[in-house]
Amino acid sequence: MTEPTPPPRVEVTVAAPVEDVWAALRDPGLLRRWHGWHYDGLDDEIRQIYLTDVTEDAGARVLRLGDGDRFSLHGTEGGTVVRLTRGPIGANPDWDAYYDDITQGWRVFLWQLRFAVERHGLAPRRTLHLEGSLDVPGSPAEALGLGEAAALPPGSPYKAESAAGGTLSGEVWASGPDGLLITVDRFGDGLAVLAPQPRTAYRPDGGTLVVLTAYDMDDAAFAAVEERWTSWWDAHRRPEPARG
Repeated sequence: MTEPTPPPRVEVTVAAPVEDVWAALRDPGLLRRWHGWHYDGLDDEIRQIYLTDVTEDAGARVLRLGDGDRFSLHGTEGGTVVRLTRGPIGANPDWDAYYDDITQGWRVFLWQLRFAVERHGLAPRRTLHLEGSLDVPGSPAEALGLGEAAALPPGSPYKAESAAGGTLSGEVWASGPDGLLITVDRFGDGLAVLAPQPRTAYRPDGGTLVVLTAYDMDDAAFAAVEERWTSWWDAHRRPEPARG
């Protein structure tokens, strides 16, 4: 008999004490400084995921979410391993069609958690979220003019003329098949995440997810970034089939 495939697991190591990372998972005010991106329903989303129908073991630093996903924190030399183990397919049938999307989303969120804690001490942020299939060939990094940055090892400085946002510079924070993470000096030592989205029935060619996080940026400056990136994105985004 074939053994069932174990659920996927997403991990990051955050250079911070376990108690600080645990607080980032339990305090709604801190959760909105790393989880997801800003939109009118963010606070409701945080409440639904982390506070409603969850099982918490604060002593063991384990949090089981209502859909079967499970967080566990593990102290290690120099920080905390944050482990997210997905619930099995079928645990929430209404969301099975989006299972791979949700797994990739958790990768992005945990990258954002690590960055927010390590680089900014969970300071307030601004975010811009873009996603969909583009009519530009190549990986997400290549489509946005950042292919050379994606080829550099983590820690390397980069400077590139992005397709959407003018000249960007900073350092390569992480790079691999799951995405490119670069710091952006002009975003107040912000973070740009460029990640592939999986092929699905409603996205047969796959897609691209971009999350830009900015710090210490005033309303006018962030509005200019949002306008520039959104205009480029809308001009190159292909329509998607309707989701059933």
